[in-house]
This record gives sequence, C-alpha cells and structure tokens, in this order.
Amino acid sequence: MAAYWVARARIDDPVQYKRYTDLVPAIIASHGGRVLARGGRFQIMEGPEDFHRFIVIEFQTLEAGVACFQSPEYVAAAAFRRGGAGIVENVIVEGGDATPT
Repeated sequence: MAAYWVARARIDDPVQYKRYTDLVPAIIASHGGRVLARGGRFQIMEGPEDFHRFIVIEFQTLEAGVACFQSPEYVAAAAFRRGGAGIVENVIVEGGDATPT
C-alpha cells in the first residue's frame, strides 16, 4: 500500500536550507520516492500559520518511506536544516480507506 511523507517547514536560513534541498531529490529517488508537491501555492484552511513550505512524497510502502528518512544519506542531508536552517515537521502515513471518518 502506498505511503505518503508529508512535511511542513518554516525556513529561517534559506542558504543553509538549500544545502539540504540540493541533496534530497536524489536521496528520495534512490528509495523509490516520487515528489507529488513541493513548495507550491497553498492556503491554510485551519490551524497555525507557522509554516510556509509544504511537501508530499509518495513511496510504495510505509517501510520504504521510513527507510529513506532513516538512511545515512538523508540523515546527513537533514543535518544542514537541523542545524538552525528552520523548523520541519515530518510524518509518513500509509494510504488507506478513503471513507470519511
């Protein structure tokens, strides 16, 4: 079942953050991920307006997404943004029944 890595970010240091984003596409691709949305137009419908960049990445499975996030390559790249470039929240969620709850 497909899974989706959903992230929202607030970028405080664009130069440092770019060091991270320059590396990530190849890492995602090497784990079979496909970027569905990244940095496009958005409208917050509800909740805090603390973030201004949103990313959605599709993986074949939850395990593949987790493996990408935990890979040595991604951990090394993420060190650039974790060093003060901004705040990011990440979640990987398995696709499932689309029936409203």
